[in-house]
Order: sequence, then C-alpha cells, then structure tokens
Amino acid sequence: MQTLGRTIFQAIVHHQRGWVFTPRHFIRLGDPRAIGVALTHLTRKGAIRRLDRGLYDYPRQHPKLGLLSPSVDAIADALSDRDATRLQPSGAYAANLLGLSDQVPMRVLFLAAGKTRKVKIGKLEIVLKRAMPRNLAAAGRTSGLVIQALRYLGQRHVDESVVAKLRDRLSPKDKAQLLQDLRFAPAWIAAIMRAVAREKA
Repeated sequence: MQTLGRTIFQAIVHHQRGWVFTPRHFIRLGDPRAIGVALTHLTRKGAIRRLDRGLYDYPRQHPKLGLLSPSVDAIADALSDRDATRLQPSGAYAANLLGLSDQVPMRVLFLAAGKTRKVKIGKLEIVLKRAMPRNLAAAGRTSGLVIQALRYLGQRHVDESVVAKLRDRLSPKDKAQLLQDLRFAPAWIAAIMRAVAREKA
C-alpha cells in the first residue's frame, strides 16, 4: 500500500516544475499533521523545497544555474490559497505587469485582507499589505490592476503616453470592465480609465 508521502509526491509531480503549493492542497489525503510530516520528509530528501512557513515548491532546475526561483504569480497563487484571501498586485509590480514600468521590483507588493505580513524568498520579498475592502473590490480583474498601477505612478506622471499604452494593451472586454469598476477608483483615476476606454474624460 502506498504511503501518504508517496501519494502526496505523485500529486506534486502531476504538476509542472515551478508549482508552488501549501499543505491545504492535500487536505483530502489525510490528517493535517501527517501531511506536514510527509512534506517535511520530502523536503529533507530534496524532492521539494520549503520556501516559507507552510509554503513549498516543486523546483525548476537549470543545467548550469541549478534550482530556480518560482515565479511571483505562482507564489501569489499559493499564498492566496494558504491564507484564504484575494490578492491585488500593487505598487511597482502592478505598473510592471501592465508595461507601464520597466522596473522589475525585488520587493513585490500585494494588497490583501488580514494583517500585513512578509515572505522572503532569496532576494525577493513579497509583502501582503492589509487593505480596506474597497481597495480589494476589483481584485483579480484588469481594472484592479490599472487602478493600483496608476495610483503608484501618481497623477502628475500619467500623461497621454500612459493612456495610449493602456489602450493598446487592454482588450475590449478589459476596457468595458474599466467602465464597470469606475466606482472603486479615485476621481482622477476614474477619468483616466474613461479615457483608456475611449470615452471623454
């Protein structure tokens, strides 16, 4: 009969390398304590890697560089699952995702429900910052990303070139969503969202 550890590892390898996960992913396979012990054994064997408390990955390997860091998106998905909360990319990371900044931040900010907490993985620091429900209302939608990116850039630094970049990048569906979510944005950002959706600001 297969041990719990083998069953869990089979479930892990079913995913591609680079997958980030938490013990919650295996809750149907057994007792939480037993799952924790199994993950500890797999970590000691080098089959998986522990990134943080209750956070693991099935690491990607490079022939010269060795083990690679997981993507920010993969980490965020797992943290969202672990903490049972929605995450909204914010700050420089939101601007980078939309192509409004070339900066690749080593400190990535997400807005989240619950208390502020940090996760350090190598040189990368991920901050989950407590936010009001209003700031999470559009989380998971392009409109939420646009609101946070524009907030990061600041009103004085948002010109027609920024509007043009967003128009080119966003799909008609995304633009329609901007108009639906105007109520979640400050007045100056709402005006820019209208302009991006080709309405009069």
